[in-house]
Amino acid sequence: MTDLKTLTLHDFEKLLDQVFEVRSVPADIQLSLVEVKLMGSGERQGGAFSTLWQGPQEPLLEQSIYRLYRPDFGEQDVFLVPVAQKEAGMQYEAVFT
Repeated sequence: MTDLKTLTLHDFEKLLDQVFEVRSVPADIQLSLVEVKLMGSGERQGGAFSTLWQGPQEPLLEQSIYRLYRPDFGEQDVFLVPVAQKEAGMQYEAVFT
């Protein structure tokens, strides 16, 4: 199983444009990983980075920890923050330091 504490920017880059299932909400919601960006130094190997996720317009996920799932990623609790509303839907960011 994947350990979120050891994942790097490069691990997430391999998952770009992939769909993740949000398992910690009552309704089925899928998020696509649309961007991975280096943020500089951090505690984790390879430095800090951010991830940007695209979801539907509704329902809006409030800033919180959500369980994301993909078969090759496993289930991971990720802190997501809504950052933008686009035509395609809501965007969420997660920062890994």
